[in-house]
Amino acid sequence: MTRATLTISSKNYSSWSLRGWLLAKFAKLEFDEILVSPDDADSRKELLLLSPSILVPCLVHDGVKVWDTLAIAEYLHEIKPKSGLLPADRAARAHCRAICGEMHSGFTSLRSALPMNLKRTFTGYRIWGRALADMERVTAIWRECLATYGGPFLFGKRSMADAMYAPVATRFRTYGVPLDPVCQGYADRLLAMPEMLEWVAAAEAEVEEIDELDMEF
Repeated sequence: MTRATLTISSKNYSSWSLRGWLLAKFAKLEFDEILVSPDDADSRKELLLLSPSILVPCLVHDGVKVWDTLAIAEYLHEIKPKSGLLPADRAARAHCRAICGEMHSGFTSLRSALPMNLKRTFTGYRIWGRALADMERVTAIWRECLATYGGPFLFGKRSMADAMYAPVATRFRTYGVPLDPVCQGYADRLLAMPEMLEWVAAAEAEVEEIDELDMEF
């Protein structure tokens, strides 16, 4: 069987690449990375939220090509059903899918106001009003899930939900967003995962920079 491949973009800037990569890691799928440079025109458009379609991540496995993050999550759940990407309980699975769908299709103001940038930290960063509403919704989701399922992750054990929300934790750190103790503890747990430490180390080693995403406002 041909080894799986996962096409991703910049580890410093691409939140969707991080989500797909974490999903594959959580599923314990062995894969090779194919990295698209941020200098690539289509990749740059996507990172700057100017692309009409999401081009990465893209998983190729056993002759199957899957390029949407939620589709990748569901595919990995099918081929690795014991990996825990979705909770065992039916109601919890529905809840998990709902909040993952909300992240997948929403929070556009948060994405625009706080672009992912793992190599930078900003102090005194001004956050738009609409982005504040998105942040309040994200933290409400975190508190609800942690209270309902007991932690330490959103559905107890690590799941696709944690992969979907991990990039938000990096944004909160990059821009110095103050969090309540419960949400800060969860964000810290996400950032301390071995997979996240591996990803961040690779991001810090990248030499490419996108000036538009490194500006202070």
